[in-house]
Amino acid sequence: MSKIILLNKPYGVLCQFTDSENRPTLASYIHEKNVYAAGRLDKDSEGLVILTDDGKLQNKITDPEHKLVKTYNVQVEGEITEKSLELLRQGVKLKDGITKPAEAKRIEEPHYLWPREPAIRKRKNIPTSWLELKITEGRNRQVRRMTAAVGHPTLRLIRVQIGNWDLVGLLPGESRLA
Repeated sequence: MSKIILLNKPYGVLCQFTDSENRPTLASYIHEKNVYAAGRLDKDSEGLVILTDDGKLQNKITDPEHKLVKTYNVQVEGEITEKSLELLRQGVKLKDGITKPAEAKRIEEPHYLWPREPAIRKRKNIPTSWLELKITEGRNRQVRRMTAAVGHPTLRLIRVQIGNWDLVGLLPGESRLA
């Protein structure tokens, strides 16, 4: 039987178990042996990380051929427009090619939101808005690059779901068996 652990990765934590520079890693939160992250979140992103001891499952989660949907709640700079959302839905041209079309919609600030340390920078004259973005790819910093490409740099990025797995009920640093 495969072991599957769902972790709400806090901001500033590396998605690995060791670091030569002594930065925070998954080892501070996951004490199970022989489990590995199925995919990554950069240290500036928060939210769902799936860990497993099953190599085939790990590949299924990370391989874009399986089209497992990853859902993100994203706070961006500026008021997101329908035009920007439509560009995300069509696919965005990045340096490493055009992204697959995403599902994108504007949302209210999530009700589950926890405080982030350090807090998001706020500018008096520049509003922010939230969107839900669903993608099937997993390129390096893809969501950040997509929102920047449509004129709305990402301020906060939280992965809330991968396939049928979600982080409902998990505060930052908390985990549960799936």
